[in-house]
Amino acid sequence: MRKLIVGSRRSKLALKQSQQFIDKLKAVDPNLEIEIKEIVTKGDRIVDKQLSKVGGKGLFVKEIENELFNKDIDMAIHSLKDVPSVMPEGLTLGCIPDRENPFDAYISNNHVPIDELPAGSIVGTSSLRRGAQIIAQYPHLEIKWIRGNIDTRLSKLETEDFDAIILAAAGLKRMGWSEDIVTSYLDDGTVVPAIGQGALGIECRSDDHELLELLNKVHNQEVADCVTAERTFLKRMNGSCQVPIGGYATKNNDDTIEFTGLIMSTDGKERYQHTAQGIDPVKVGESVSKVLEDQSAYEIIKALNESE
Repeated sequence: MRKLIVGSRRSKLALKQSQQFIDKLKAVDPNLEIEIKEIVTKGDRIVDKQLSKVGGKGLFVKEIENELFNKDIDMAIHSLKDVPSVMPEGLTLGCIPDRENPFDAYISNNHVPIDELPAGSIVGTSSLRRGAQIIAQYPHLEIKWIRGNIDTRLSKLETEDFDAIILAAAGLKRMGWSEDIVTSYLDDGTVVPAIGQGALGIECRSDDHELLELLNKVHNQEVADCVTAERTFLKRMNGSCQVPIGGYATKNNDDTIEFTGLIMSTDGKERYQHTAQGIDPVKVGESVSKVLEDQSAYEIIKALNESE
């Protein structure tokens, strides 16, 4: 096998999860020579604005994909929730490895449970999806935008006027943070996760058959089926970071996929949610999309996308 160049965002989390995936590959073939190339994306450069107000899709992947097209890197290791549902021609997701905890982690000062936060308490999140679901269930709370890496956000919880913050559990786990820091995990009955949350997507050129053969050795088909249902829903609903959209799929013992899709208004007042089951992940994702479209959920998406 030739020397492989992996493209990764420069953030601590991206580099950490890239190295963890490289370790999986080397467990399969210890003789592999793999180098990480750090790439700064548009989403990394814009740190003073809420991502939902920046506009566009692929804020964290386009520059990396350009490096793939130019053959400056061989593969890219993405957080799958950052990857648009439509792949550029010539590129493919060559592998979906094991999935980390897909849920959100709620972290509060003094470990106060979310249902015990007093009126006016400030909850920090950078996600419209999280904000809409929290404010719908706890209208007495205030949602405040927060950006930065995990360390930065945890520091802001201590030093600024936040009473709690919400982060992806997967990032905390990959960075090695102790479970003790988490007040509670918000399961999909409380906050439906982002599409693909907790999963990685390994992107490469579609014609790189040698690499695709290697990646197949660390591919998790069960996870791939689940995220396919989720990403089908995202594609069909034309979701983006401007839209409070969520979805989570699991696979049952009989191989049926159960998928829940969610669309909300940004103020949390309108909620469209449906769960479907089936064997074909694409059909399951499409069936949930159809139900929500019939319920006029797409009108929310259309209005928000047009306001970019």
